[in-house]
Amino acid sequence: MKYSIRFATHPRDFVSYDTQRIRDEFLVSNIFTPDEINLVYSMYDRYIVGGCLPVKQVVKLETIDPIKADFFLHRREMGIINVGGEGTVTIDGKAYVMQYKEALYIGMGDKNVTFASANPEKPAHFYINSAPAHQAYPDRHVTLADADAVEMGSLETSNARTINKLLVNQVLPTCQLQMGMTILKPGSVWNTMPPHVHSRRMEAYFYFEVPEGQAVCHFMGQPQETRPIWMKNHEAVLSPSWSIHAAAGTSNYIFIWGMAGENLDYGDMDMASINDIR
Repeated sequence: MKYSIRFATHPRDFVSYDTQRIRDEFLVSNIFTPDEINLVYSMYDRYIVGGCLPVKQVVKLETIDPIKADFFLHRREMGIINVGGEGTVTIDGKAYVMQYKEALYIGMGDKNVTFASANPEKPAHFYINSAPAHQAYPDRHVTLADADAVEMGSLETSNARTINKLLVNQVLPTCQLQMGMTILKPGSVWNTMPPHVHSRRMEAYFYFEVPEGQAVCHFMGQPQETRPIWMKNHEAVLSPSWSIHAAAGTSNYIFIWGMAGENLDYGDMDMASINDIR
């Protein structure tokens, strides 16, 4: 287990950050390294972002010092989405086989969690989000067929996309963690446009299926004081509650959104007018 800690930032300080400081504070890279779990413990709602890439070994989820618990899920819930080959997550002896783009919710109190790939030549890539929990809810495997799917945008505005709500309260009960996957259609490059903020919760974006040689320009900051951060395939970005979270790619792509906070209402957001963004 490898982890790092990211501290919270005041928006007044954020505006003075240069490119490298923004990347140091908010970009999460090197998420997948063979046979390891890599995590970032964020002070934004104590949210954890990371990943596991089991290749030749079965990798066990261990506790980390910041959570001060005997086992990782002692006071936490977890969401996992597989963005690689077939793999298995085993929870206290029960195995869940996960295909590409499938999700798994793990409730508070589960003690033994391991990750494995079916084929080391095409290993699973388990993207992980975790948030503090107050109640134990049942573990559940969720596929795209189970998702609450919504069509948004249009090709005329280059943002035709399908929002797949996977681990949300319309699909299953969670304490505060919510996760989903937004798939942009060919010819569309903008996500979350027009943008919004939601002061009741933070968010993290993970970009994948970004073609080789292409990139995504993620925009963050308060609506009247935005900053860009250029991102590659399999990178994530932390988004504070005061920040917008929108992006445009040099190609279409897919991203996973995850969030936590005091409100489970997906539609709880404060919209920003495109004409007012600076």
